[in-house]
Amino acid sequence: MQYKSIAVFCGSKTGNNSLYAMHAKQLGELLAKNNITLIYGGGKSGLMGILADSAMSNQGKVIGVIPEILSQWELQNNTISELHIVADMHTRKKMMYELCDAAIILAGGNGTLDELFELITWNTLKIHEKRIMILNSNGYYNQLIAHLYTMQQEGFLHENWEDRIAIYTTPTAIFDDLYPC
Repeated sequence: MQYKSIAVFCGSKTGNNSLYAMHAKQLGELLAKNNITLIYGGGKSGLMGILADSAMSNQGKVIGVIPEILSQWELQNNTISELHIVADMHTRKKMMYELCDAAIILAGGNGTLDELFELITWNTLKIHEKRIMILNSNGYYNQLIAHLYTMQQEGFLHENWEDRIAIYTTPTAIFDDLYPC
């Protein structure tokens, strides 16, 4: 499948390992060079800002979706292609899902996990069938992946989670899988 737009969910902080920022920058570049519109949370700080800036500096198209409360705190990125200011976090997530063909999850905090699990839940319920990819930079999501296996083994999932989620360790690996030679 040729993806026209991919939502990326990630932290508004950069974290303690420089690899997270490096992967965000690489991903932004790869999205732009493959003419894939980046859909993201509209922020200018942390991994979000690095990702968007990288896509923009490589002539990519970037669409941000930010809730009004964060916009009031002046955390929005005004240097991107389009910025949508929406009422709340739920509206933000819904709009991002509607605008994208697939989603990539980078390192992040509570909000990123909320977005990931809502994506998985909506996918499982057949609200959408979008591909979900986790970039497991430096093993950031190892414990979460182990817990997904536990949920599966203990009989709490309706299907094999690996049918819904693909795990990668580098941005290049994502694109090698999406667009094999």
